Amino acid sequence: MKVILGVLFAFVCLPLGSVQADEQSAADASRVLPNDQRPNDSRLGDLRDLNAYFPMAPPASPDQWAHRAEELRRRVLLSQGIWPLPNRSPVEATVHGRVERDGYSVDRVFFESSPGLYVTGSLYRPDVPQGTKMPVVLCPHGHWADGRFYRHSDSVMKRELESGAEQFEIGGRTPIHARCVQLARMGCLVFHYDMLGYADSVPLTYDLAHRFAKQREHLNRPQRWGLFSAQSELRLVNSMGLQTWNSLRIVDWILSLPEADATRIGVTGASGGGTQTFVIASIDDRITAAMPAVMVSTAMQGGCTCENASYLRIGTGNIELAALVAPRPLGLTGANDWTQEIETKGLPELRELYAMLGVPDRVEGRHFSFPHNYNAVSRQLMYEFFNKHFELGFDSPIQEQDYDPLSKDELTVWTDEYPKPASDEDAEIAAIKSFYELAVEPVEKALAPKTPAEREHFLKVIGGAWRTMIGRDLPRRDFVETKTIRQTDTADSTTRFQVARYLPGNEEVPFVLITPNDWNHETVILTHGQGKSTWFKQGKLQADVQEFLADGYAVAMPDLLYQGEFLDADQEWNETRTVKNPREFAGYTAGYNHPLFAKRVHDVLTVTQALPETTENVHLVGVAGTGAITAAAKFIAGPAIASLAVDTEGFRFEEITSVRDVNFLPGAIKYGDVPALLTLASQQPLWLTGEGSELPTATVAWNPKNLRLGSSKADGMFKSIRGWLKQSRAE
Repeated sequence: MKVILGVLFAFVCLPLGSVQADEQSAADASRVLPNDQRPNDSRLGDLRDLNAYFPMAPPASPDQWAHRAEELRRRVLLSQGIWPLPNRSPVEATVHGRVERDGYSVDRVFFESSPGLYVTGSLYRPDVPQGTKMPVVLCPHGHWADGRFYRHSDSVMKRELESGAEQFEIGGRTPIHARCVQLARMGCLVFHYDMLGYADSVPLTYDLAHRFAKQREHLNRPQRWGLFSAQSELRLVNSMGLQTWNSLRIVDWILSLPEADATRIGVTGASGGGTQTFVIASIDDRITAAMPAVMVSTAMQGGCTCENASYLRIGTGNIELAALVAPRPLGLTGANDWTQEIETKGLPELRELYAMLGVPDRVEGRHFSFPHNYNAVSRQLMYEFFNKHFELGFDSPIQEQDYDPLSKDELTVWTDEYPKPASDEDAEIAAIKSFYELAVEPVEKALAPKTPAEREHFLKVIGGAWRTMIGRDLPRRDFVETKTIRQTDTADSTTRFQVARYLPGNEEVPFVLITPNDWNHETVILTHGQGKSTWFKQGKLQADVQEFLADGYAVAMPDLLYQGEFLDADQEWNETRTVKNPREFAGYTAGYNHPLFAKRVHDVLTVTQALPETTENVHLVGVAGTGAITAAAKFIAGPAIASLAVDTEGFRFEEITSVRDVNFLPGAIKYGDVPALLTLASQQPLWLTGEGSELPTATVAWNPKNLRLGSSKADGMFKSIRGWLKQSRAE
């Protein structure tokens, strides 16, 4: 409430004043603010990026956390391209080339997580009696050169030993293997696996999965699309999601092994492997303990393309995402990097959450004064963590022992018997297409609901996805302030030039509200792709709008974000903004900021709540490029908007080929495109044009009586809408 009051005070003190008519542009009778003033809107400022500040606000109660956690898990799953979870057949893994070592052995493993997408790694088995149930620890390696094949140079190894970061020369040379060896010697079944593009991983190359920078125009077409393209993002296929899918399938596979103890499944990784650790643990309850190293913090959230995905961190961050592990055990380490403040920023809030859930001893964290690492000091904390929570029975402190590391030739899964598959462009396209076909299958089954049970499932799956993508509910009325800048009265009506302010987000939407003297207490919100000035020609209100007034309706005409008054004079807005990052990856922007399409939906919702409280019914009309926006707003608003009239002009998100398109909305193709939005919006009366014969009415109307197909002809569209509204009122 203090934040809201502060924003309100700032707004009241704005030097808006009363704008006189002679200050208005003669060419724009719709203008609310002075000619040289744009809306006082935070969205016009810098966009958030991965280097912003990401604190966690502890929930007030377990029930509040349960609701928030459900919302966050859906966000994570959706961002990874796996909402709802695809059906998963049993994993058929190839396990071969065992190498024996003192107290453990190492097998080479590969399998397809989906056709053409490979999981590759090393399975460390402790020497225990046959039939022994073993705890499992999964180890994604993180961003170390060559991944699973990584070896420190002589100079780095020497520095690690001298600083106390490592105890043994071998551990100092192959630190990412050291934890696998020690955990195996502690009786754990350990799977050390490749992240995309590292070591044996195919078909996506390292340069593509982790160093992508420029859009590939030839792979950005509806018929042929590659990773990171607009078409890929519109289907929520991204490198982070593919890595998470691999991790999920690894859990499926490891639990199929008879020796795996399903009650003790851990995961630990550092850096990018730390990101993968808390992400897979956040969505898979089969993980019973997680320890992400040198990654979770309120600062930098992960710089690689494999650590970012559209929608993932809008309104949240790594601390809260790691909190989804609760009430299961969670351990954290920090270093002299972006995680250096973990003990004072992030860990206290996590402790508060765990205490509230009644398990205060299940979360811990330490900062160690070393560079970014997963060295022997932080590994020892990890051994103690799993020893405690998996009840391994070892005395503390647990000390690593030296070992004989495997060579690259002993580690690689690809041999003459099992040759390495291709990693070319065709293999990339085939692999991500196969993944998408799996991921979209449960979505397609939810479309076109007919029975009550199907409709309920449709709302959960398709509606849930669109709610996450839009990212805001209809705001509470006390979150929206309406301020009249000036007012004009005539013998027939009152025109108010107003701004609607969404206080929690410091957002401001200018709009004109005209109310006839014989107002019927119903209001029509008119949206247009060029903004509200389109409804005025040469300073006069268009006849179509005047006829709504003659029928007794009030009319509200807003400028949505980057329309009209959001722009400087003569400025055009034909592409969405992106963060200041030279790499053309949508996740760096849409992973932290709502897409422009969603922000414009927010504006419609704000104006809906800015109308006079005496308004009995609100009707929404979307034309000239705002059809899909108003359909989304109608769905989110529910009965608060009594009806929707929309001209889609045949628009489909699947036509978009640029991540900077103003209508770019990641996931829109996957979750049914415009037809799904129309179905969601048709729970109340829907007047529809622009679809031609392409869209069968049975797939649109929630209730066939709710749907009216109209004409898009300019000279008849609004007349048809007014007649439909009049008939609806009579009924």
